[in-house]
Amino acid sequence: MAFDKDEVELNMQAALENLKKELIGLRTGRASIHMLDPIQVDAYGSKMPLNQMASVSVPEPRMLTVQVWDAGNTKAVEKSIRDSGLGLNPQAEGSLIRIPVPQLNEERRQELTKVAGKYAEQSRISVRNARRDGMDAVKKMEKNGDISEDDQKRLSDEVQKLTDGYIKQIDTLLEEKEKDIMTV
Repeated sequence: MAFDKDEVELNMQAALENLKKELIGLRTGRASIHMLDPIQVDAYGSKMPLNQMASVSVPEPRMLTVQVWDAGNTKAVEKSIRDSGLGLNPQAEGSLIRIPVPQLNEERRQELTKVAGKYAEQSRISVRNARRDGMDAVKKMEKNGDISEDDQKRLSDEVQKLTDGYIKQIDTLLEEKEKDIMTV
């Protein structure tokens, strides 16, 4: 197992990107086309992402519209949005689905901040796992005599700096999302 700093950083970057996608899906009380990104629709005998079956737009700050490309899938799309757990109540008009985005109450806001916290913790764990793998590879290289003790210390410090940087980015993203959710 050879040490590859780029691979360690790629794994940490993947954890951060995953967190960004998860947080986009959390409602903040304002309509966003990305709110519906996590939704999968049962159509054509399989589950498909909503954005591959319809176009989503925001005509007003508290309203989403979904234009389903194949009118035969309108009911399936409407059902998937309703069952998504986002607390949305879609109303179909032909192949156009209107989705009013209700104001969040305090209890729901606190629930969403807890969910955001869980997402952030999962990302921190992924970053720490990448750190552990990198550190293990560095220690193994030193043990096998491939690198000196000084090199092992330097590489370990680099991996730790990467880890600290990504954890800080995760914490910043979480802080911004919590502020966004709790702002009335």
